[in-house]
Amino acid sequence: MKNYFVGIDISKDTLDVCVMSENDEKEIFFKVENSVEGVEKMISTNVRKDSQLRYCFENTGNYGLLLAKILENHNLPYYQIPALEIKLSQGIQRGKNDKVDSWRIARYAKVHCHELTLHALPEKEILMIKNLLTYRNHLIKIRTQFKNEKQSFYQINKIADVSYQIDEITEHIKRLDKNIDLVEKRIQQEIDKQQQISTNYKKITKVKGVGMLTAAYMIVLTNNFTSFQNPRKFNCYAGLAPFEHSSGTSIKGKTKTSKLRNKRIKTVLFNGANSAVIYDEELKSYYKRKKEEGKAHNSIINAVCCKLVYRMFAVVKREEPFVNLVRYNLHMS
Repeated sequence: MKNYFVGIDISKDTLDVCVMSENDEKEIFFKVENSVEGVEKMISTNVRKDSQLRYCFENTGNYGLLLAKILENHNLPYYQIPALEIKLSQGIQRGKNDKVDSWRIARYAKVHCHELTLHALPEKEILMIKNLLTYRNHLIKIRTQFKNEKQSFYQINKIADVSYQIDEITEHIKRLDKNIDLVEKRIQQEIDKQQQISTNYKKITKVKGVGMLTAAYMIVLTNNFTSFQNPRKFNCYAGLAPFEHSSGTSIKGKTKTSKLRNKRIKTVLFNGANSAVIYDEELKSYYKRKKEEGKAHNSIINAVCCKLVYRMFAVVKREEPFVNLVRYNLHMS
């Protein structure tokens, strides 16, 4: 049975497709609409009785959801790869268009097929939580813009009357505050709908420094703690794990985290860690000790983030809730 690799470059309206064989036969290129009819047409075009087809496309967010869902409905295997991973694997590139991109994706799948893991869509509830978090992010950005604009108008108001604009902006901010509260309530409702998600949510929010938003992001990004084998791998993904920077005897740089990271979850975890070192006795003691050793604040908080991730993964894997050992020991004594 022959293997064929189908590289798909996704855009809002169309899918550019390249079919590449494992035996270096001539590639096939075509374009279909990014719709139910278009995806079904692509699948029917690629059907070969004596072959195994593997579909591959970049993680493009919502534009690739329909494609993934239809492939799953047909029980067809597919890989969903971060765009940066494909780009970095190609080396120096000259020229770019949708047809070339589909060829590069197919080639990536062909070269790396033995290392890739087949993708599967998360549960509907997790998709709902993810999109609500994205919408909340959007509202937060708009509110921040209005707040900055309001401060600017306060300065103008010192020399000219712009009270009308200030009042209008104030009303916009109030409405956004209300909308953000409603979105957060919807997130909580979606979490409560599914038992396993709700169970894990309750476990990880027992960890000090892990609030509703941190827990929601962790559930979405780990696919309810099933996508990462261990917390170390998640810390690498989030840009929390430090890596050595040295070469021979001449280069001995500082150990530092990678710039290839999920910036959103790192920010959320940093906020939680800053709270944890105030309210968690063990982490407060750890922070104080490291500070006395001369460590920088951000370096210590980064380490606290790693500890929070380890704690969350630990409580999910066991039945008992999180126990603060410092408080437990004080109570026993």
